[in-house]
Amino acid sequence: MGQPSDLTESTLRFSSLDPLHPPVISQLTAIAKRIRRNSLHLPTIWQEAVDSIGSTLGVSRCLLLTRDAQSRHLQIEAEFCQPTVAAFTNLIVPEESEIWRRLFEQHQPLTLYDIQFQGEDLAGLWIFPTLYQDQANGYLCLQQLGPAPGPWHPETEALLQELAEQTGTAIAHATLYQELRQATKAAEEASRLKSEFLASTTHELRTPLNGIIGFLRLILDDMADSEAEKHEFIEEAYQSALLLLNLINDILDLAKIEAGRVGIELEVVDFGEVLQATENFALPQAQNKGLSFCLTAPPQRPLAVYGNQRWLLQVMLNIVGNALKFTHEGGITVTVEVVPRTVVWEGVQKPGLLKVSVGDTGIGVSLEQQSKLFKKFVQIDGSHSKAYGGTGLGLVISQKLVETMGGKVAFFSMGEGLGSTVTFTVLLEELP
Repeated sequence: MGQPSDLTESTLRFSSLDPLHPPVISQLTAIAKRIRRNSLHLPTIWQEAVDSIGSTLGVSRCLLLTRDAQSRHLQIEAEFCQPTVAAFTNLIVPEESEIWRRLFEQHQPLTLYDIQFQGEDLAGLWIFPTLYQDQANGYLCLQQLGPAPGPWHPETEALLQELAEQTGTAIAHATLYQELRQATKAAEEASRLKSEFLASTTHELRTPLNGIIGFLRLILDDMADSEAEKHEFIEEAYQSALLLLNLINDILDLAKIEAGRVGIELEVVDFGEVLQATENFALPQAQNKGLSFCLTAPPQRPLAVYGNQRWLLQVMLNIVGNALKFTHEGGITVTVEVVPRTVVWEGVQKPGLLKVSVGDTGIGVSLEQQSKLFKKFVQIDGSHSKAYGGTGLGLVISQKLVETMGGKVAFFSMGEGLGSTVTFTVLLEELP
């Protein structure tokens, strides 16, 4: 980054640009036409603009600058400079100056003479905003070292401003083209992911359905050797039916969320009741797998949060259920803590958050795959996760539900075989 220039109001002078000969004016006109109908590739437009203008006018430097919307910095996108002139670095314009007002608020061209600029003596500095629909999307900056050029004709100034506007139009068209290409690419990728997801989901739905049909057929064909075995077949069919129901519920829940048709009433909920229901669900399953299950929460009751009880329970069961599914030894730890800090959500002030962490000693997730966890229609590849079935929508649905209630979801894992932790927050209605 370069040092800020020492431009001051005393160095600022606005005047008409001084003359060039008619052949040069015709060259500028030709440049404007060429830029207008040339490439839709932004770097090509930037570079061609500065090369053509700089070489035609014979200035020391010609830069194409774009402004960082979050700061006063002007980023150099393309540069032309004479062989004996060093490359430029950076330009910072004082926000309180007349330069700032004219350049960034009024979008007017600037002419500055005899200035000290980043340790150089500039005879002239000219800046033209590249405009599209009266908004600047860049700036053409011409610099002259040494002796000032001869007087420039007003027609040349008008041509340079027109050239800047043509460049602005070309930049806008190229930017729109890039955005359309990115949107098309994103839509194609979404379509591909949906197709893969549907293919995977069809398989996942078919598996429990085949199980139900198979076990019922065994019973109908009187293939059970005893009442106990018949009962076992019925139990297997029942478990397959529950799995199928869960898969269908996941798909329907996501469809409702995506369509914006999820009706929800947010109210004060005792999160202690959600924790108790979660423990009742998880503890027997953990014991059946030989796993430990530990739930630690503040002793104060009630734990009054702002949300929807059914959704909060669904989130807890999704996350804890995943931990149970992917853990074969060790255990699951659920930790609940109060974070007392003022939170404003949808214009309403809340006194803090309740942070819930669900950690396990399961199979973990590689660092490369973690970014896919919250993407719709994406399942993590690899033999580990594929062996467990399911739609892979649990975390996606949980994230949508938590965010709708004003919280956030995060996932942490140091890698495969190293366990994982899922955290989410929910708004506190009052501090316990």
